[in-house]
Amino acid sequence: MFGPDRCGTTNKVHFILKHQNPKSGKFVEHHLKFPPSVPSDKLTHVYTAILKPDNEVKILVDGEEKKKANFLSADDFEPPLIPSKTIPDPDDKKPEDWDERAKIPDPEATKPDDWDEDAPMEIEDEEAEKPEGWLDDEPEEVDDPEAAKPEDWDDEEDGEWEAPKVDNPKCAEAPGCGEWKRPLKRNPAYKGKWHAPLIDNPSYKGIWKPREIDNPEYFELDRPNFEPIAAVGIEIWTMQDGILFDNILIASNENVAESYRETAWKPKFTVEKEKQKEEETTESEGLKGYQKLVFDYLYKIADLPFLGDHKPKVLDLLEKAEQQANLTIGVLVAIVAIIFSVFFKLIFGGKKPANVRAEAKKPEVAESSNNQGGTEAKEEEKNEDGAAPPRRRNTRRED
Repeated sequence: MFGPDRCGTTNKVHFILKHQNPKSGKFVEHHLKFPPSVPSDKLTHVYTAILKPDNEVKILVDGEEKKKANFLSADDFEPPLIPSKTIPDPDDKKPEDWDERAKIPDPEATKPDDWDEDAPMEIEDEEAEKPEGWLDDEPEEVDDPEAAKPEDWDDEEDGEWEAPKVDNPKCAEAPGCGEWKRPLKRNPAYKGKWHAPLIDNPSYKGIWKPREIDNPEYFELDRPNFEPIAAVGIEIWTMQDGILFDNILIASNENVAESYRETAWKPKFTVEKEKQKEEETTESEGLKGYQKLVFDYLYKIADLPFLGDHKPKVLDLLEKAEQQANLTIGVLVAIVAIIFSVFFKLIFGGKKPANVRAEAKKPEVAESSNNQGGTEAKEEEKNEDGAAPPRRRNTRRED
């Protein structure tokens, strides 16, 4: 089995060899370890597996080598094509008197007479004294004196009305209110539950393992026994459309595959790449146009007279956002919050002046590097944002 697989957390180019054991006659699947990953785009890609007479296998993605392995190496396939010479004896059993405990409780240890397992971890601090001015008879919360029962309150339907609670103003001027209790401190007599100390186990024999015996399915191999290729099958499990397969080639000459890749795949890939660049450029220009429109409206909002003292804050936010255009949405939310705060203050008033802070967070710069595993090859992908720098405004915009 050979080909790309992207599903959930799986992202790799499979190479699975189903090889027959000449001793047992069983067919076993051997998976390539650390296979390369699949390109994360929607372009057409070509995957190549090259099997050589010296038991070497190479995996190419778009003609570039991503993985090199050896069929007979235990480090490259799981399970290895050549099984181990010995295996654990399936009939061997651990003796009943086998002791695997390295440490055991000291059988001669006894609990000290002064060890109190019932002592609490914390006790009251007997040296603590109630602060002077403590108001024992004052509750920590009292009914809100400014609250009034709503006119539409129905005791039969809504129940008995109770005023909401507020902090007792008398407690703010005193050390505390309510019943005073001594604080807790750590109990010096606390020792917890007693356990006998551990000592080396004189009967310890180590971790038991079954003895090794000769593997009846072991064999030696000079090169894999490849079965003749009689057909080509494609296994697809997807919930997305637009997946196409074509130009499947099986050849005995590596140069034939390379030539076909250059003539059948390379021109198509080049066209797709250019089209992708054009779409990204168009999308980037559309985004810049949208941002310009948003900033135009934001500067008009900043000129509204009722913003008052908040206008410098709004203008400062706009200048920062234009230098970092990806903050447009965050700045918009911050400005809307300022406007609503000022609006509600004008309508409802308040005892305390509103203190609204809006900060434009510095954007997190995410850098991704996709290194695809391979014995001698490594691929790195890097996306760069080609957006033009934002317009600079030194002062607020005048209409």
